[in-house]
Amino acid sequence: VQLLESGGDSVQAGGSLRLSCVASRRISVSNTMAWYRQAPGKQRELVAHITPGGTSNYADSVKGRFTISRDVRKNTGYLQMNNLKPEDTAVYYCKIAWGLVEHWGNGTLVTVSS
Repeated sequence: VQLLESGGDSVQAGGSLRLSCVASRRISVSNTMAWYRQAPGKQRELVAHITPGGTSNYADSVKGRFTISRDVRKNTGYLQMNNLKPEDTAVYYCKIAWGLVEHWGNGTLVTVSS
């Protein structure tokens, strides 16, 4: 299974980006999907995830600004990021689980300048 992220870019603070994560395997509402990020010199952290039941959860630092979603017809997950801040600068990774097996993408870089 391969996951391919895209949508990373360099933007100014206050801007928006939408990240995409396309899976090479069919996804459904039964898959858990998550977005993580890793800033330079820091550990990877969970940004948002969506459960098989459709419940979304977010890190406190992104609540109200980021939205996680998925389109099972396109085998694609999304992370809509609004009102971006310089501290959002990081490589963003998606993770999708099929049962107990998790797969990661290679990441997409988001840079936010002040």
